[in-house]
Amino acid sequence: MIRLHLAAVLAGCFLDLCFGDPRFLWHPVCGMGSLISWLEKKLRKRFPKGETGERRAGLWLVILVLLVTGALSGTILWTAYYLSPYAGFLIESVMCGQMMAWRSLREESMKVYKAFLNGDVEGARAAVSMIVGRDTKDLSEEGITKAAVETVAENTSDGIIAPLLCMALFGGVGVFLYKAVNTMDSMVGYKNERYLWFGRAAARLDDICNFIPARLSAALMIGAGYVCQFLYGIKRKGNPYSGRNGLKMFKRDRFNHKSPNSAQTEAVCAGALQIQLAGNAYYFGKLYEKPTIGDPVRPVEYKDILRANHLMTVTYLIGLFPVFLLFIIVF
Repeated sequence: MIRLHLAAVLAGCFLDLCFGDPRFLWHPVCGMGSLISWLEKKLRKRFPKGETGERRAGLWLVILVLLVTGALSGTILWTAYYLSPYAGFLIESVMCGQMMAWRSLREESMKVYKAFLNGDVEGARAAVSMIVGRDTKDLSEEGITKAAVETVAENTSDGIIAPLLCMALFGGVGVFLYKAVNTMDSMVGYKNERYLWFGRAAARLDDICNFIPARLSAALMIGAGYVCQFLYGIKRKGNPYSGRNGLKMFKRDRFNHKSPNSAQTEAVCAGALQIQLAGNAYYFGKLYEKPTIGDPVRPVEYKDILRANHLMTVTYLIGLFPVFLLFIIVF
């Protein structure tokens, strides 16, 4: 069973590498999103308005979403393994593959890069609006690039290393539960008037679940910074990578974000690319003042989107290596 489980994790990663998220296939996260939206409407009607009522409603949202997600994914996987170990392996592989986001993250962020490459700033703005939560209509070319790079950096943890860790430790059901927590946070975890109290439980749980993965991802990305620097040529003039600076910015700026986890990989990415990220941004028409991350050793340029993807991929490969090694050992 351990061999099949680890094989399913690796097979899931391979499926994501090859196919990503095919648009013609229904994705479980869409189901999670529909469930969250439906429960929000029902719970808001049942509980009174105000801090206490909305807190309770938000807590019940978390409980019910996790119960439904765990029960459905657990039943499907248990039934598959009960019928046949190979059927279980196949189902768990697909479950793991659907929860990994390397290919989709790379494809969506590279759409921004390719638009810039073709001189299409409006196309780049439209592409980045699909992967970030901030307002994008007034972003400059530098702002568009920074938004894309920050998304790649943050989601290296949320979309790649954290799911990989959950899969390796807790299997298909574990990674489905993690994704449910992540989806709740992305939908109701805002600190605005509508979700300040209702989304508090989801946001706090997401912070807890990502505490270790975010720091592990940052450590792996520091290593990736050194690897990218070496591959580019340590003594090569104009080397855009710096593993040492990635470590330096991680130590200094890893808490320059209201979330205890979001700036962990962003700080490493900013340092490793020797650019400055974050700063003030507009969300839903309102300006949010945020500290910067990293130092502007050099100006931000659209090629940094490609470089951020290189960092993300190398980070992923370093994280995948122990899983592959463990599979070889138990096989």
